[in-house]
Amino acid sequence: MKMDLERVIGEYTGTKEGPLLICLGGIHGNEHAGIEALEEVFKLLDKEPERNSGFVFNGKMVGLRGNLTALKKGVRFIHHDMNRLWTKPNVTRLQNSNNDQLTNEEQELKALHAEILSQIERYPTHQVVLMDLHTTTAFGGIFTISTDDPESFRIATELHAPVIQGMLKNISGTTMHYFSKENFDLNLVAVCFESGQHDDPESKLNAVSAIINCLRTIGCVDGDDVENKHDDLLQQKAGDLPTVTELIYCHSVKDSDEFKMRPGYQNFQPVKKGELLATDRKGEIYSHEDGLILMPLYQSKGEDGFFLIKVSEGY
Repeated sequence: MKMDLERVIGEYTGTKEGPLLICLGGIHGNEHAGIEALEEVFKLLDKEPERNSGFVFNGKMVGLRGNLTALKKGVRFIHHDMNRLWTKPNVTRLQNSNNDQLTNEEQELKALHAEILSQIERYPTHQVVLMDLHTTTAFGGIFTISTDDPESFRIATELHAPVIQGMLKNISGTTMHYFSKENFDLNLVAVCFESGQHDDPESKLNAVSAIINCLRTIGCVDGDDVENKHDDLLQQKAGDLPTVTELIYCHSVKDSDEFKMRPGYQNFQPVKKGELLATDRKGEIYSHEDGLILMPLYQSKGEDGFFLIKVSEGY
């Protein structure tokens, strides 16, 4: 029961029917900004009717913590990256396994999955949106990740941050892969928001604005009830970054690789073909082509050394 109480950050149910927004924070235990942002948004929602007598909330919002054990220890994960385990066969296996047979992340995923299913069952609605909140080890800008679903892309663009397309084709087992119409018999769509660097205080503020903008975009709150400061903040953080980009390369790593990123890289920093980016036990690692670097790995745990992206045609 204690785990269940800690799992749920908050719930807010409106007076009118509408979509169900499920927000996840802390899938990685060293990423606290999303959780802190959700705590702040629930406080704002509780106070809003007092400040604005005409405020109406349509639907329901739920905030959930991901990897509880890793969050308590302040580490990315204990045994596995929890955001690489969300495949349908794996989730089915975990549902049919005893906890004493499972690793920490497998137990966490099993419990989180059960809570999400329970939330969906308790609030039947025409649309479910899952928003996964993350931060990165590197500085250099906010961004969103959408699926191939047009609704996911629409929501992502309304968050006023660069949209990264094609990300899911080069990695597997993320919440974005699993929470889709293909795996659920309902109108379910997922979107990911990366709010900044892990320890940057502004990452929480960016996530707050993104959550509120998402509520407006899917119709939980009226546009007139959302302050312009949220749009302004996200647009300011995005600055001159490209509106839409495509993934062109992903450098996967294992612990045994002894991967080490060269210092100083930031998200969206331009790199040239042949530029030395990192080293591992086999030697030097160079950029395969011109592009922008994304999520360079500056932490001890992780399965992706870096990504390369390019600006999408037409943007």
